[in-house]
Amino acid sequence: MDNSSLGWPEDLGRDFNFSSLLHDDLVEFCTTSSRHQVSRVTLYAFFTMGIVCTVVGNFLVVLAIAYFKQLQSPTNSFVMSLAVADCLVGLVVMPYSMVRTVEGCWLFGALFCQIHSSLDVMLCTASIFHLSCIAFDRYYAVCNPLVYHQKMSHGRVALLIVVCWAIPLFISFGPIMLGLHKAGVDVAPLLPDDACIFLVNRVYAVMASLVAFYLPMGVMLVAYWKIYKAAKRQAMQISAMESQFSSGVGKDSSKKQRHRNAMRRERKAAKTLGIIMGVFLLFWLPFFTLNIVDPFINYATAGEVWEVFLWLGYINSSLNPFLYGLFNRSFRRAFMMIMGCRICLQSSSSGMDLSKEGNERTDN
Repeated sequence: MDNSSLGWPEDLGRDFNFSSLLHDDLVEFCTTSSRHQVSRVTLYAFFTMGIVCTVVGNFLVVLAIAYFKQLQSPTNSFVMSLAVADCLVGLVVMPYSMVRTVEGCWLFGALFCQIHSSLDVMLCTASIFHLSCIAFDRYYAVCNPLVYHQKMSHGRVALLIVVCWAIPLFISFGPIMLGLHKAGVDVAPLLPDDACIFLVNRVYAVMASLVAFYLPMGVMLVAYWKIYKAAKRQAMQISAMESQFSSGVGKDSSKKQRHRNAMRRERKAAKTLGIIMGVFLLFWLPFFTLNIVDPFINYATAGEVWEVFLWLGYINSSLNPFLYGLFNRSFRRAFMMIMGCRICLQSSSSGMDLSKEGNERTDN
């Protein structure tokens, strides 16, 4: 097995002995043998911009839902918890991953390597679980609206949010801190603790990927497929209603208009969440596919490929708040008010109508 399969530069093995490398030697190697200064500065600037966008964007979501009563709904309870998870990814995971990626090694010690890896797995998994809960919530809202409030009571929403945090905690800190994730991996004793390369055995790779990604992905795909079919059926019903009432003189026109507006809002919500689902698959599917395949090909994947796929997953945490801001009028208006410091004014109320057309001229 060559060094590149373990995520290290190919020429490292010719100059250093893994088994005898001390922490001070590793720090010296990081500071003297890494990328050129221009490349490092460019990468730091790029990653820092992504981290800032992740933290600020998700903080805006949390603040908007906490302040504006109109945004406090069962769906947005999941959205708020999702934003907390994504914000923590930007605060406690991405900065250290940035240093590891740019410098090519780990500078923060063996114990914090385990903690960082645990937080990485936990928070990214929690983010994915919340997305599946949002899809589940939308399924009931669109496909079974008569039982929605019964199925999505405050107690059940709170329970689902607890599950979204408890299961990721269970599959991350326990196995990783105990070293169970790499049990039986022959190359593990050859790596210095300072390397912080997250190698996993076949059992953990398959089980963790199924729980953290593939099962939630299945829930989302089924939910959005049913929402799509329901939206299509509702669009046909609206078209039939319009044809039926077109020959009348306005009888029940207000009722028809309210029904049409309600269906349009539900279709728009389904479209928005469908886009979020597509973005989620685009950015996380490569990583979790490789995570299962790599142990079965003797860890032959280059370290650069791992870094690219991992950062693609991090980008998903950066994009979620911007997707809500672009496609949801109420969130968009709330963001504008927060960034304009209008919520500090005495005339601003947490119960104000965020969907007023007259107050937001940019809406289509």
